[in-house]
Amino acid sequence: MFARIKQMIVKEFIHVLRDKRMKAILIVPPMIQMLIFGYAATFEIHHVPTVVLDLDHSQESRELISRFTSSPYFSVERQLTDAEQIRQLVDRGDATIGIEIDAGFAQKLRKGGTAPLQVVVDATNSNTALLASSYVAQIALCFARQARQQRMELIAPQFVAQIPSVSLEPRPWYNPNFSSRWFFVPGVIGSLTVIIVITLTAFAVVREREIGTLEQIMVTPIRPAEFILGKTLPFFLIGLADVALIATVGTLWFQVPFRGHISVLFLGTVLFLLCMLGVGLLISTVSSTQQQALVTAFFFIMPAIVFSGFGFPIATMPQWLQYCTYLNPLRYFLVVLRGSYLKGVGLDILWPQMAAMAALGTSLLTLAVLRFHKALD
Repeated sequence: MFARIKQMIVKEFIHVLRDKRMKAILIVPPMIQMLIFGYAATFEIHHVPTVVLDLDHSQESRELISRFTSSPYFSVERQLTDAEQIRQLVDRGDATIGIEIDAGFAQKLRKGGTAPLQVVVDATNSNTALLASSYVAQIALCFARQARQQRMELIAPQFVAQIPSVSLEPRPWYNPNFSSRWFFVPGVIGSLTVIIVITLTAFAVVREREIGTLEQIMVTPIRPAEFILGKTLPFFLIGLADVALIATVGTLWFQVPFRGHISVLFLGTVLFLLCMLGVGLLISTVSSTQQQALVTAFFFIMPAIVFSGFGFPIATMPQWLQYCTYLNPLRYFLVVLRGSYLKGVGLDILWPQMAAMAALGTSLLTLAVLRFHKALD
């Protein structure tokens, strides 16, 4: 039995390694995708297009505007003269933020009153709008606090030192700089693994059926179980190699810290690859051509990534969708990746995710093997 499986494995590796394009596909695209997704996948915003309408033309209004021009989050591109221009620029998409400072702004501040500041936000992209609005609020709050401090120093300087204040000292754990890239890079590793392993496994088996060599192999003494092992083991090893490659690139290039144990990450990767091999085999049993396999794989891959917590918190999804995510192996693998990279936790914390992937992997492989036997019969 082992001799026949060995010959199948050798056959698959020869088929992969003799094709120069296939070797390039297994190495170059994952690295390029890791770099591109690592830069593109982020919740941080910088240089938001901003326009300003200053109808007050005072020292206070100019100081407030300078806070926006010096901020890395905003790019003040134009100083306007009419409120209608804000609407036109926002409608055309040339500006995301419009700031209007009405006449009398400085006068109200000097009298100790409330000086309104109008901010127009293009909320087409709700995430950008929320973040930009929060940054605007922080700048305005800091400006108001400083104006209040200056007024108190003028009116009653003897009481300034007696005013109580609260000092906030945040202590963020695991990601002290709040870098979203540290959160996304482990997620990209898991997402690329899904795409690579599923497509390779599904296409390899379907290709044998499409060109007619599957029937030729099955009339040989090899058993169906041996054929499945010989067909999937090479892609399991290729998947391990690709995970190691893209994880190394992501870790070294983006300077994402790895605080955990390699053995824990290796175990989680093995269990996750078994799940993806089961999915790939299932796709191969319902597909007759490579085009069908591609469409079916896409039907699984996109929901798997979206419902994994890669970019959208699972807790914000409808309750029935949250239950569906328990059937998604990528959900558990991302917890293992981020827990190993950022938190440095071990099996004492990650064992529920490992157990879930082991159960899903066993179920998927069993179902795939049974379906494959039926397809061969």
